[in-house]
Amino acid sequence: MPRKVLYRIIALFLFVVAISVGVIYFTFDIRALEYLTMFEPWSILLALGCLFIGLCFDALRLVTLTKITGETLPALDVIKVVLSNYFLALVTPGATGGAVAQIMFMKKAGIPVAKSTVVIFVRTIMSILFLIIVVPFFMNVDSAVKGWVPMYVIVTVSLIFTAMPIAAVYLMHTQYPQRIIYSCTRHVSHELRRKCFLWYSDFKEASFIMGQRPGMVLRAFLESGLSLVFIYATVPAYFTGLHFDFNLLQVMGRMLLLNLVLYFSPTPGGSGIAEAGFLVLFKNLVPGGTVGILAVLWRFTAEYIPFFLGAVITLRTFGASILSITEGRGK
Repeated sequence: MPRKVLYRIIALFLFVVAISVGVIYFTFDIRALEYLTMFEPWSILLALGCLFIGLCFDALRLVTLTKITGETLPALDVIKVVLSNYFLALVTPGATGGAVAQIMFMKKAGIPVAKSTVVIFVRTIMSILFLIIVVPFFMNVDSAVKGWVPMYVIVTVSLIFTAMPIAAVYLMHTQYPQRIIYSCTRHVSHELRRKCFLWYSDFKEASFIMGQRPGMVLRAFLESGLSLVFIYATVPAYFTGLHFDFNLLQVMGRMLLLNLVLYFSPTPGGSGIAEAGFLVLFKNLVPGGTVGILAVLWRFTAEYIPFFLGAVITLRTFGASILSITEGRGK
């Protein structure tokens, strides 16, 4: 492994450890020991079970969207695509590498780049749209959060993300995309310009195919929602293991709100922002001194376990050079 890559991984590890230690150190209270002594080990298995089910629904969503485009993705490649996203999202600024890594794995499996781009784009939009739809409902039953995030902000974001795919489809019915491609490729080789137009042609075809299969798109959307719900159910699983008295709807609502915020986080994998957001959202819902421990447990279960699995798969497949490739394409 190149020394530069090794240094980056070590730096990331130290950064994560520093955040985790800092979160626990500045929030720990002697009263937390009482709850830790009552901690039920089976809740770890419950949390891991929620994570596993969530990843399975994520994989099913990928399979469904790939089928819509007329392609098939073998089960092993589906696992690689899903887990590679966790790895590259955490080691690249703004999580840009996650999408690139997924496309690279799908290309290696024989899926055209244009079609895989559509699949990954729709997959991401579905997650954000699901959160935008359900978060206002949870905010409506959680009066404390309602005061933090004005409803007009949620409505504005909802309208923007709802309009984006509609605007994209409208533009593809015009000549503007071809003109933009022609303008941007005037000073490149004829072969590269031809490849750009071919990519757009395949991308346009795959997008229109999506619109012709509303039933399967709805199925993928539901799988997207269930994936997010189960992955974030790891938190109430730990609450149960610590014998906390909590409102399930309130906890899940705040976790989904936090997840929506993390989609726009500039830090790799939302590191730092995720932990800080968890402390703000849950410090008044859990007993004193336990919120930091729970934040670290959540991140380790829902983020770092898939990250390490994705690291093994991705580095074994593409080698350490993928870090420089994804960084370059993500810019």
